[in-house]
Amino acid sequence: MTLSTIQAVEVLRAAGEPTRLRILALLAREELAVLELCRVLDQSQPRVSRHLKLLAEAGLVERFPDGAWVFYRLVTGGDARQLVDETLALIDPTDLGLGRDAERLQSVRGERSAEAGEYFARNAARWDEIRSLYVSETAVEDAILQAAGPGPFKRLVDLGSGTGRMLTLLGPQAEAALGLDLSQQMLNIARNHVAEAGLERCELRHGDIFGTRLPDQSADLVVVHQVLHYLADPAAAVREAARLVAEGGRLLIVDFAPHTLEFLREQHQHRRLGFSEPEMERWLNEAGLSKVRAAALPPARSEGLTVKIWVAERARQSQRSAA
Repeated sequence: MTLSTIQAVEVLRAAGEPTRLRILALLAREELAVLELCRVLDQSQPRVSRHLKLLAEAGLVERFPDGAWVFYRLVTGGDARQLVDETLALIDPTDLGLGRDAERLQSVRGERSAEAGEYFARNAARWDEIRSLYVSETAVEDAILQAAGPGPFKRLVDLGSGTGRMLTLLGPQAEAALGLDLSQQMLNIARNHVAEAGLERCELRHGDIFGTRLPDQSADLVVVHQVLHYLADPAAAVREAARLVAEGGRLLIVDFAPHTLEFLREQHQHRRLGFSEPEMERWLNEAGLSKVRAAALPPARSEGLTVKIWVAERARQSQRSAA
């Protein structure tokens, strides 16, 4: 579908203002909350919200509430997104104004990462205890084993491996396993757990879920367990995880359904308060995976969290050709 003349004018009018163009450039980097945009732009919330409203009405950005916060991101496709990308590509990469915005955004990211690092360092030793505060880990792990399938797996990759629980749970069915995490404290604990489990063909590395530097389609089971809600750009992490899935392989994501427990954001560094099924299915499909299935595990008590398990597959070439 192409834009009509009236639609094109509305889109150009929405983008054709300095602050709104700055917002589009920032959202091209990652999804951001309103207050984060205010900090980077050094403008009041009402003013930034007004600009965002105009961009959303023109179909250039998507708005999604998340608990008490509201996030924005660029539209994921279509003619409007193409126009945004082409417009941003015309801007001089050395533009001083956008350069200052990028520096302020990096500062916001740095503060966010520092807070998360301190939190993980403080809580690494009792991480599994924290995870078990809201759900029955036994029930979750039984569901994970069922979703992953019986194996054997040629290669298991666990992104954001934490204390290594997914490696010790699924590793016995894998010929080789690899866990990546940014926290050295977590990696040290995971190494101990993996050694205690007797998993000799299991490697742990310091690595970034957004840029794993692993080969395309190199694992027949990729796991992202309780990681996405900490991330600034969960959709990008899903794309990177999906890139690693081999033909006939699976991506298994474990996280929370949408909820309103704001204290998890304030006390436990959660950035997103859960994910909806349509949102996750769209990300997985856009990343080239299919046969998306979701299972829900209700909380052990009324004020707890519902755990969701998503499974998606990469079709084999023969299946794609037949389709």
